[in-house]
Amino acid sequence: MQIYLDYASTTPLNNQVKKYLLDILDLYGNPSSPHSAGEKPRQILTDAKHSVAEFIHVASSDLYFTPSGSASNTLAVKGLTSENPRENRYQVFYSPTSHKSMQKACQSCLSHTPLEVTPSGEIDLLRLDAILSQNASLKPLVCIEAANSEIGTVNNIAEIGSVVRKHKGTFLVDATGYIPFFKIDMGLWGKYVDILTFSGHKLHALKGVGVLWKRRDIILKPLIYGGQQDGIVSGTENVLGTASLGKAVETYDYSSVSPTQRNYVYDYIIRHIPHSYLAGAPIESGSRLPHNLYICFQGVEGESLMILLDMHGIQVSTGSACNSTDLSPSPVLTAIGMKQEDIHSCIRLTFSGQETKEELDYVCATLKQCVTCLRDMCRQDVS
Repeated sequence: MQIYLDYASTTPLNNQVKKYLLDILDLYGNPSSPHSAGEKPRQILTDAKHSVAEFIHVASSDLYFTPSGSASNTLAVKGLTSENPRENRYQVFYSPTSHKSMQKACQSCLSHTPLEVTPSGEIDLLRLDAILSQNASLKPLVCIEAANSEIGTVNNIAEIGSVVRKHKGTFLVDATGYIPFFKIDMGLWGKYVDILTFSGHKLHALKGVGVLWKRRDIILKPLIYGGQQDGIVSGTENVLGTASLGKAVETYDYSSVSPTQRNYVYDYIIRHIPHSYLAGAPIESGSRLPHNLYICFQGVEGESLMILLDMHGIQVSTGSACNSTDLSPSPVLTAIGMKQEDIHSCIRLTFSGQETKEELDYVCATLKQCVTCLRDMCRQDVS
């Protein structure tokens, strides 16, 4: 039995997207070319842009396609800030639990400060207000994730945005982990959010396409120079990737989002696998992604458990895919104050919501078997 439980890392193409891509696969014209071969690809990009804009309720003229969610984050941060101290207008504040692309971009800025999070991983609003009050020499640029894809914690964008607005700051939100599970209406979020980013492959589109929306009065300097997309995101457009995202959001179904499968496995773990606990927001709270289960199995090496489960046909992860080759402690788990001895004992299971009871029972039984096996081996090594 093969069971994929790593939907936070990426999602499969849906059938409508596959069919659409096959239909347009032979359209090789450059969409920037004025002749007839470029006309159809250009129209495909226009249609996709309108679909994505409608998906989040924005004007298509304020929307840009990038090579990835990471590229969108980097463009947003570096496009606003300057390497020249005389020109730099921003003091950058960032979430220590945000995606590596966001953290690295912020840390490369002249003036940057990590924010504080609660033990469940939410931005600490009182500390945010205090730290923005204490650093008032430059305009604040506050960069956070709407939801953390590793531990599943959801931030309250309206509450954070209200604090940022109070301090006349600019608010950048990475919605990559959030948008697959919750509808975004920028008609509402637009009161708080100045720049929004997300990635297509978390929405059943191809890898290699990201989205950046910005308020019209936000000026971004390009990272790659050229002429496409108002000169902000240059380079010949990724027609297939963009088309896949446009088609994916046209048929995206939020009604299938459910915590049922996640809760089934969690209840089993709590009852039958001792010395295990949940990291991030509580299951019963409204501050956790409905598909996310991030569990610490004390006394077990997370990497070993992941490999052993894979040998039994179950694909999970130990956290964000961008950190999969990095053996240093997870910055997310460090930020929420997890014990050092537990940081490497965690795995993440992220569900589609379509798993059958037979599959879930197999996952539960195999998890217990693998955890028991690894703990027994550790005890033997010690003795």
